[in-house]
Parts: sequence; structure tokens; C-alpha cells
Amino acid sequence: MAAGGDHGSPDTYRSPLASRYASPEMCLVFSDRYKFRTWRQLWLWLAEAEQTLGLPITDEQIEEMKSNLDNIDFKMAAEEEKQLRHDVMAHVHTFGHCCPKAAGIIHLGATSCYVGDNTDLIILRNALDLLLPKLARVISRLADFAKERASLPTLGFTHFQPAQLTTVGKRCCLWIQDLCMDLQNLKRVRDDLRFRGVKGTTGTQASFLQLFEGDDHKVEQLDKMVTEKAGFKRAFIITGQTYSRKVDIEVLSVLASLGASVHKICTDIRLLANLKEMEEPFEKQQIGSSAMPYKRNPMRSERCCSLARHLMTLVMDPLQTASVQWFERTLDDSANRRICLAEAFLTADTILNTLQNVSEGLVVYPKVIERRIRQELPFMATENIIMAMVKAGGSRQDCHEKIRVLSQQAAAVVKQEGGDNDLIERIQADAYFSPIHSQLDRLLDPSSFTGRASQQVQRFLEEEVYPLLKPYESVMKVKAELCL
Repeated sequence: MAAGGDHGSPDTYRSPLASRYASPEMCLVFSDRYKFRTWRQLWLWLAEAEQTLGLPITDEQIEEMKSNLDNIDFKMAAEEEKQLRHDVMAHVHTFGHCCPKAAGIIHLGATSCYVGDNTDLIILRNALDLLLPKLARVISRLADFAKERASLPTLGFTHFQPAQLTTVGKRCCLWIQDLCMDLQNLKRVRDDLRFRGVKGTTGTQASFLQLFEGDDHKVEQLDKMVTEKAGFKRAFIITGQTYSRKVDIEVLSVLASLGASVHKICTDIRLLANLKEMEEPFEKQQIGSSAMPYKRNPMRSERCCSLARHLMTLVMDPLQTASVQWFERTLDDSANRRICLAEAFLTADTILNTLQNVSEGLVVYPKVIERRIRQELPFMATENIIMAMVKAGGSRQDCHEKIRVLSQQAAAVVKQEGGDNDLIERIQADAYFSPIHSQLDRLLDPSSFTGRASQQVQRFLEEEVYPLLKPYESVMKVKAELCL
């Protein structure tokens, strides 16, 4: 407020999180207007509760405060802060200027953290309320994708080397399961948030005890009334001047964990795009490269990965802040928290908006997937071929040796000559395997190599995913919109 410049000007730095990426609703929650309007609301709630409990505050003063909640003179507040070097007192004076009758009772008995910390907790709660349905929508879109492709075989990878087959839907359920854990953790953290409440300078409520002439019950009632007005079910019993900064750790840890999930998902999509098995949506007018017109870069997934890395690092700020808060409080938390809390939520908001956009337009190329399976399946089918030969009267050891030799010959064609895997053709041409030649098509059916993948998808969606999404049914139809 005191420094800065015209943040809409091209001559002034603006955070790309706000100017390029995050949604308008999340930017609003972390805006100056939202913050300082909430300060005024907190001063009003305090005055109302103090009046109810018998302090000499008039209805006229209350009404004056109510009618000026949105009448914020930001220029005056900035000038006051330049003089006072104290943001809260700058806004006490600014609010008092437009509420001359109530000026003397604004902030009565309170400390700066009454408005600062309680506002932060309200913002954290409301920001989590914005993220939860967005994450639920991502899960819902991916669940639709997984259900539709529950039985589509695809080559599995371990160490990014060919492994046994899975299905496209089953692989997607690996992504969904991580996101479901994130949804549960976000909900838990949101529901565990407690209000700082009305506690005074070092958390002892001494100023309020003096205001109410030693009436302990009225001080407790004051705390409870303001907590309820703010929409919280519980307030901390114990605080210093601030609420414990471990709360910030809890919140940003969950967001960092979400970042890890999104990074993994989008990395998988980027690798599959390289294999030409799957692509994120690509718009008709979109340009992939300024130099290479044919390029279809997975820019949305790359953006998610880029921002997810930033999100994962932000948890280090509250970890360090909490560790160096001396006694009842030190102010070296303030500047850091102004940055890391907002950035964490704007970043999480961006990656969820972007991932929803990706998940609503994922494209799968079954023929490419089928071709890759054909290249690798002959090697994977060798155990099934050996078993079929033994059932037909052959020797397990003789068959193993025959296939070992033929497999090495086929591998040489693939690696040294750049040809296709011709192991099955070699088996078909070898009279030793004639007892099972008629069974080869069945033994090489990709669906016989996917185990219970499709059944697992169905059970997972029905038993774990859909029940988790039920509270968010009313917001499921909202489409994702990218800022840039």
C-alpha cells in the first residue's frame, strides 16, 4: 500500500500469477479490497459483540460502521501508512475518517493481529472453498475418461521401460487416486481451521478482561460471538499474539502435495504425447513453435509442471517462519506471509484450472497404442507360449531354449536393423511349435494380458471416487477457462 505504483501499468512489475494465470475469483480473495473490507467487517463484528455485552457503544455508531464497510479510501490509507509505518493503524484512521461518530470505538481492546490474523484465516478458508470444487471437477473429468477406456489395453512402463500391459483407464486411475488423497487432505485442512478470535496482544485477553471489569464470562462470550459471526465453529483457546504459524505449514503442505500429484500426472501426459499415444487438447489456431510449424507441444501440461514446482517449494516459507517465531511473536513472519500464502493459492488455482482444461480434452490414439503393443507383446507372451507347449506334450526346458534363441534373433532385428519384432513369425515358421500354431492368436490377445485392470477401474470408481465427489455434484458442469 505505502509503496508500489500503478499495478495495471506496463511500466510496473505485475505477478504473472495474477496477470496471466489465476482465476478472477481467486485473485479477488487475495486482493487489497477483499482484505481491508474484511478488516472493517471484523471491527464491526467486534463492536456489535461488545455492545451486546454491555459496553457503551451506540446503535448510531454501529450503523455508521455498517454503511461504510465498502467506502475505502485507499489513497488516504497509503498516505497514513507512509507516515505511521503501521498498516493496521493506517486503516483504523482511514475507517475513522469516514465514521467520525464511531472513530473512538473502532479496534477497541484489540491488537493488530485481531484483524490481520483473523482475516488471513477467513481468506485461507474461503480460498480452500474455491479450490475444493475445482479439484473435484478434475477428478470427475478424469473419472469419465478412465471409465470410457477401462478396457483399452496399453503398454505399461516401469523405469520408463516396457513392462506388462495395463489399460488406459487403469493408468488414469493412478492419477485419480492421488488427486482423491489431495481432495480429502484439502477438506480436512479446511475443516480443521480455527479462528484466532479475540485474544489481545499476547493472547491473554487482558485488555478485554479490563474492558469488562474482570468479568471472565463476558470475555469468553465475546470471543465466542465474534467467532460465530465469522462463520467458524471453533477458535483457538491458546494463542500468542498470532495464531500458531504451524497452521500455515499444514495448509501449504497440502497444496504442495497437490503440486506433486499434478506434476506427476502432467509429466505422464507429456511422455505419452512424445509416444504419440495421447495428447492434451490443441486448439485450431494454436501455434506449437515459432520455427517449426508442425509442432504440437504439450504446453498446458508443461505449464502445470512449471507452476507445480513453484508450488512445491513454497512450503519451505512457513516451515522456516514457524521455526523462528520467538516467544509470543516476531514480525519477521509478516512480509514473507504476504507473498507465500497468496502465491500458493494462486498457483494451485492455476494448475487446477489448467488440468481441468486438459482433462476435458484428452485425445487417445488407439492405433498407435496397438502398434506399440505389437512391438513388445511377443516377448511378453513367451511364458504363455511355453505353458501352451507343455500342455501340448512338449518339454518346458527345450521350449525355453528354443524361444531364447529365437528371441535374441528377433531382438537383433529390432535393435541392429531397425526392423519390427518378428518373434511370432519365427515361431510360426518353426515346426517345433506346430502343436500350438493354431493357438497363437488367442495367446497374443492383448486383453488377456491386462489382468483385472478393467474390474479394478469399475470398483475403484464406484466405491471410492463417486462417493467422494457427491458433495460437489452441483458444481460439476462448470467448464474450465484459461486466462492465457
